[in-house]
Amino acid sequence: MPKKKKIFVLDTNVILHDSSCIHQFEEHDIVIPITVLEELDHFKKGDETVNFHARQFTRALDELSGDKMFNGGIRIGPKCGKISVRLEQDFHPNLRANFITAKADHHILNIAYHVAQNNASRQVILVTKDVNMRMKAKAVGLMAEDYTTDHVKDISALYTGCRLQEYIEEETIEKFYVEPYEVDAEEIKINPPLLANEYMILRNGKKSVLACMNAKSGRISRIDRQTAYGIQPRNADQTFALHGLLNSAIPLVTITGKAGTGKTLLALAAALERRSSYRQILLARPVIPLSNKDIGYLPGDIQSKLKPYMQPLYDNLGVIRNQFSETSDRAKNIYQLLEEDKLVIEPLAYIRGRSLVNIFLIVDEAQNLTPHEVKTIITRAGEGSKIVFTGDIFQIDHPYLDSLSNGLSCLIEKMQGQPLYAHINLKKGERSELSELASDLL
Repeated sequence: MPKKKKIFVLDTNVILHDSSCIHQFEEHDIVIPITVLEELDHFKKGDETVNFHARQFTRALDELSGDKMFNGGIRIGPKCGKISVRLEQDFHPNLRANFITAKADHHILNIAYHVAQNNASRQVILVTKDVNMRMKAKAVGLMAEDYTTDHVKDISALYTGCRLQEYIEEETIEKFYVEPYEVDAEEIKINPPLLANEYMILRNGKKSVLACMNAKSGRISRIDRQTAYGIQPRNADQTFALHGLLNSAIPLVTITGKAGTGKTLLALAAALERRSSYRQILLARPVIPLSNKDIGYLPGDIQSKLKPYMQPLYDNLGVIRNQFSETSDRAKNIYQLLEEDKLVIEPLAYIRGRSLVNIFLIVDEAQNLTPHEVKTIITRAGEGSKIVFTGDIFQIDHPYLDSLSNGLSCLIEKMQGQPLYAHINLKKGERSELSELASDLL
């Protein structure tokens, strides 16, 4: 028995999240409310990712329609359903009694409700990344779903970049302390097999060794504790993180962990330690304004508006600088790098159009980026560049992202095992005992 075709009504935020979304619904039909096109029109100008998606979608829709009319729907492609644009309709009495008519969201909800009423024999689903919009739809008996095409399948099984292997034979552990400090992977029976650049703690009783699956040699190599610009790792995970950050053979690194685990501090220290290998160090973070209002609402000039968002990066730089006296060469070097624009701290939006050749780029708070934004950043990487994404996938400030759908989670899931990539999840907070307690309990 053939599967019954559904009708999906798309909200504006789905298109702004993924402009190619209409190709993800297989044989099912898609309805675009006219209000959505009106909202997209407001997003056409600008350099943000949402502006790109708005332009890309309207161009694709125009190309798809050609000289045809949307009445009755237009076939999206072979074995695909049809797409149609639904014009505005009078507010349904069931909605008018509960929702104000001046709000664009309610117009989209109204059209979806009418589509459902006029297609009683088919399943009609409103697709929106707005949780509140989904609740409103369900309140009036309309099915609603999140757009989950780029979601991570299981956040609890997300790659951590490290594993603990107990009961390793003592003679095997001792081999790591004899030159060439490597052991064939076959000697250590680990299931599932190790991935490229995966870290591990090998242990037997009191004897242990920190190691990594060397992507180049295919052997397991010992990892030694390294110091980066005065910053020393305080635990095994931080040792692993610094190894990936300082390794020139690994151009893409992700570091996750809760507040206080040292993600940004380690990345910045490694960048300063390897400064001579790069033309410039760029520190960037996405600007997610309070209450999701544009920064234009804030008082002052552009620097005043942005200062609160960039301050955490300056704070980490201050921690590193305080390792040295004001008169030391290393402290002076940091001031000099800032003055010469060889160490630049900026909002992520400011660097999107820049050439990333021979750059050490650190993207902080990367959990607030969409998968498309992460892809855009990485695909801009030129020869000799290193890109580091840091963030806490459980602390999302973006209104339409969560731990499953943010770009950092998607990057970790899809890049694991690649020879050019390393990841580590930092588990232990190192700010203070109080900070660790608050992070765990509050």
